[in-house]
Amino acid sequence: MVSLMAVLLQMMEESFDFWKFLAGIGIFLWGMNQLEFALRELAGKSFKDLLQRFTDTGWKGILVGTLITAILQSSSLVTLMVLAFLGGGMISLRNSLGVVLGANLGTTFTAWIVATLGFKISVADFAFPFLALGTLTYLFMSSRPFLKNSGIFLVGFGLLFLGLDFMKTAIENIAEQIDLRDYTGYGLWVFLLVGIVVTALIQSSSAMIVIVLSALNADVIEMNHALALTIGANIGTTFTLVIGAIGGTADKKRLSLANLIFKSVAGVSTFFLIDEMISLAAGVFQIADPLMELVLLNTLINVFGILIFYPFLGNMEKWLRKQFGSSEPKGVSVFIKHVSTEMPSVAILSFEKEIALVLDRTMKFIKKLMTKSFGPKKDASVWKRIIYQPKDLMSEYAMLKYLEDELTEYGIHVQEENLRAEEAESLMLMMRALRSMVYGAKEFKDIIHNIKEMEASEDPLVSELLQNLKETVIACLSQLKTYHEGDRYEDNLLVEEKPSVRFGYFEIIHSLYQKLKFHKPDVPISTLTNVIRQVFSGLDHMGDAVIYLHRIHEGKKPRPA
Repeated sequence: MVSLMAVLLQMMEESFDFWKFLAGIGIFLWGMNQLEFALRELAGKSFKDLLQRFTDTGWKGILVGTLITAILQSSSLVTLMVLAFLGGGMISLRNSLGVVLGANLGTTFTAWIVATLGFKISVADFAFPFLALGTLTYLFMSSRPFLKNSGIFLVGFGLLFLGLDFMKTAIENIAEQIDLRDYTGYGLWVFLLVGIVVTALIQSSSAMIVIVLSALNADVIEMNHALALTIGANIGTTFTLVIGAIGGTADKKRLSLANLIFKSVAGVSTFFLIDEMISLAAGVFQIADPLMELVLLNTLINVFGILIFYPFLGNMEKWLRKQFGSSEPKGVSVFIKHVSTEMPSVAILSFEKEIALVLDRTMKFIKKLMTKSFGPKKDASVWKRIIYQPKDLMSEYAMLKYLEDELTEYGIHVQEENLRAEEAESLMLMMRALRSMVYGAKEFKDIIHNIKEMEASEDPLVSELLQNLKETVIACLSQLKTYHEGDRYEDNLLVEEKPSVRFGYFEIIHSLYQKLKFHKPDVPISTLTNVIRQVFSGLDHMGDAVIYLHRIHEGKKPRPA
């Protein structure tokens, strides 16, 4: 820390260069931010699809995490995606750990670009064409999203190298005034701590490594100092995720803890092997360029971390599952309570999975109500028989209501995010489907006491009507389920006709009235007609829900030619 303060004081003596250096850091970070935003807008869905589809094993997770982070140059964004998919049940904790390991390796790609291009050519001259083309494209093509985001990408790329040029020239100008030989007596651990602290402050290991490369290029530091700073940068970058995990969900804390362990173990292990690693790079790889040697060693450190932890990902998962149990999110939902609305596209996928569970739960509730008998004790009074409502059915209905409240609140928060047109349409259809399902469940819940009264009746007309209604409900729900799970595009009467029409609501009412001419049942006629009406009203609501959900799938799949 003494050396850090002394270096900063010496740098501040040359105020112009010092502020130019700080401006370089800011421009570099801003350029990375713009690159991240543009790539997320241009191909965010593709990255999410890649992350979801090809992370079914740990080693695939490592490869995908490396690839996406190398392109996006934001391990924080990749980690946010992983957290969303992890919470939504689309990726296991074990495989998400693999993605995080790969993301650590992917962040070294920036250093390779900088070491290859940044110090070999006039960086500012290289940046100007990107800034010019990007700015003009952004300003004059703002009405076309693809070209607008392409402009942002070019601006970000230009800013990246302009910031590098500022940092490089600022350090070169003060290189003669800084002599770190006076501070080497404190040991390499001082440089390790400087790397940790500075990276934690600027929250970018890529920016810190660019600073180290600039200092190494200007001969301000030697290779062992640069490698110690780089190891510190790798450890320091974990603090961004650690800070973000404070007050977060259990999964977020688990992933941040895992990342801290990965980086710390790999960093501390290699810190004690700095001299051997430098000898390895010089002897085995025979790299003469110190900049290329440093980025190679940085890459090897992260590869070393992968090799250490990959065999133990399963054990790591089991151990992490036992941690932070008190931080598990509250709520009765299965998926959405784990997924932040900061990633709206993933939040909508989780919402869709949750809605599918609600549909299945609602159908089971209706089937149980119609097919199982939960009557009161035989010696119960007539009044108790009439008003009796089974506790398990009522608790099921209460759970559906809790789910409705939780999903509705979540959906409202998702709507506040920046959604694409198709995402907003899908969310609207799912919320309509949710309301229709709960309306359907309510129609059946409200006739529980009527069903019990009909079950208790010994009148053949009542028994026949009840049996007919039960068979109709089972047939209708079965057809709705088939329609919902089907993936073929064909004309379906469910779209053209409501269940009440298709399954003969008016025919059943007409048949009942015909029979009542010759027979008066022991259950009030108003009760019988009310049961028929509410049964078919409930089925109509369920039909509406399934059609809303099917429209979402139709929008996702290409129509056959």
